[in-house]
Amino acid sequence: MTVLHENHDEQHLWDCIVAFEGYPFQTISGLPFSYQLKTGRNGELTKELWIDRRENSKSLAWSSVRLAFEKTEGRPVVARPKALGDIRGISYIYGIFLKFGLIEAAQNNTKKEET
Repeated sequence: MTVLHENHDEQHLWDCIVAFEGYPFQTISGLPFSYQLKTGRNGELTKELWIDRRENSKSLAWSSVRLAFEKTEGRPVVARPKALGDIRGISYIYGIFLKFGLIEAAQNNTKKEET
């Protein structure tokens, strides 16, 4: 993650996404989730995150992650997920970005994570 902070670019973000596959994350409201990456027919990972939440998985497109990532440049404190934009799956992306240290939650939002 240090490399991602030093080199705020898409390739380093992808490297972190791959490294943290299956890692336990939380949404801002404290709901646990993780994600999986699938392998395509060509044997390479698809750029689609499958969010494991309850019994159903949700697909999160790389384009959504990338769009939110572009909005983190120069914005260390992001009060809530929607502050990054009206992006599909933003509550999950927000949790991932918090863990990666790309953003910080506003003080009043950190109480859920501490419990």
